[in-house]
Amino acid sequence: MSQTRSIPSAAPARPLLWWALAGDAAASGACGLLMALAADPLSGLLGLPVTLLRYAGLALLPYALFLAWLARRPVPPRGLVWAVIAANVLWAADCILVLAAGAFTPTGLGVAFVLVQAVTALAFAELQLIGLRRAGR
Repeated sequence: MSQTRSIPSAAPARPLLWWALAGDAAASGACGLLMALAADPLSGLLGLPVTLLRYAGLALLPYALFLAWLARRPVPPRGLVWAVIAANVLWAADCILVLAAGAFTPTGLGVAFVLVQAVTALAFAELQLIGLRRAGR
C-alpha cells in the first residue's frame, strides 16, 4: 500500500495593497534614516540645507512606522489608506515646490534626489490606490 504525502499549499499571495504599503514603509524609512543621520554630508552633495534634510528625514521616520503598522493589519482601514495616498501626493507636491520656489540652489544631484522622491511618492500613491480598489472587490 502506498502512502500519499500531502504537499503543503503555498502561502497565499500578498495583495498589492500590502506590497504598496510595505514598500512605501521601507523606502520612507530608508530615506528618512539617510536624511536624518547624514544631513551634513548630504547637504554639500545636494546643495540643500542641513535643516531641510534633517527635519524632512525625521518626519519620514514616524510615517514609515505608521505604514509598517498599517501593512501588518489584515484589512487596512480604507480611510487610513486614503490618508496615506494623500500624504504621498502632498510629499510629491512639496518636493516640486522645493525645486520651483527657488529658495535653494540644489546641485544636479540635489535636483535628481528631490525628483526621485516626488516620482517615488506618486508611484506608491498610484499602487496604493490600485491596491485599495482591488481590495474593495
